[in-house]
Amino acid sequence: MIIADGIIALATIALAILFALNSVEIWHIYLLMFIRSLAGGFHGNSMAASTSLMVPKEHLTRIQGINQMLNGGLNIVAAPLGALLIELLPMQGILAIDVVTAAFAIVPLFFFAVPQPERIEQGQLQGVGKPSVWQDFLSGLRYMLGWPGLMMIALMAVLINFLLTPAFSLLPLLVKDYFGGEALQLGWINSAFGVGIIIGGLLLGVWGGFKRKIMTSMMGLVGMGVGTLLLSQVPPTGIYLAVGAALITGIMQPIVNGPIFAVMQSTVAPDMQARIFSLLSSMASGMSPIGLIIAGPISDKMGIQTWYLIGGSLCILMAFIGLMIPAVMNIEDRAIQQNETPPDGPIAAPLPGD
Repeated sequence: MIIADGIIALATIALAILFALNSVEIWHIYLLMFIRSLAGGFHGNSMAASTSLMVPKEHLTRIQGINQMLNGGLNIVAAPLGALLIELLPMQGILAIDVVTAAFAIVPLFFFAVPQPERIEQGQLQGVGKPSVWQDFLSGLRYMLGWPGLMMIALMAVLINFLLTPAFSLLPLLVKDYFGGEALQLGWINSAFGVGIIIGGLLLGVWGGFKRKIMTSMMGLVGMGVGTLLLSQVPPTGIYLAVGAALITGIMQPIVNGPIFAVMQSTVAPDMQARIFSLLSSMASGMSPIGLIIAGPISDKMGIQTWYLIGGSLCILMAFIGLMIPAVMNIEDRAIQQNETPPDGPIAAPLPGD
């Protein structure tokens, strides 16, 4: 995490210097933002993997709920705060604030011990040495493929991103072309979604979900599908109903995501978690642009609300199918010992308990 945050800070410093010298080019921005995103992926997955080593398993869902709530709050505050800073400061000054916040993230890690899982790699057992990045990738892939429940959840995450990323990307067109609204109405819907995330995260943090976490996620997926489906059925004069539908969808997002992360943190072997989280995020994010490519022509030919109808209906269907698949519903029954190492090294497929 220290290295990832450090790379993010260095990329930001480089961009700030370019702005200060008035020599920034568009390709500089693309390159440095790519570096920031790449490092951010390492940071996020490392943080998620470290959480399971510090938090008791019975509290993982609540912690995820709090994280979702904080992210929702940041999403609400970020846009108006960013607009204010743009009015008050030059771009290099705004980027300097980002560097300072990165320092706040890095410095505490030098003073607080973060538990590290013991890694016994197959190559080390055979005296070959430390495995390559490619071998790490293969070990995570084989681990996932050898566990049907985890693989099914990964496929569901991919499909959810495929369906819902275009839906939210199309919101400006939905507001303008269907509801006849403007920036204010779009702001209402986005704010309702952000407030919903805060409410859902707070609810999950206090409640903790059902005893079987995967049941909580499936019920949340039904609710998210209902909210998205409602957006497809609202009449052109029902902008306030659309705001309500966005609120429902926002509330359900932490209910879906929080328990899923808690399940993986409590069942996936600690030394494999960062690899599994990386695979999941890569697979899910990779489907988002494909969804956008397909959703655009469909919305042009069949109406923009068609994609909301498709996305909401399939989310509901997916949740009920998940409830009927034993490998998914019994995923939490797979007990993982904290120091477990597969007999043939980590690239061997795990023994699924589901």
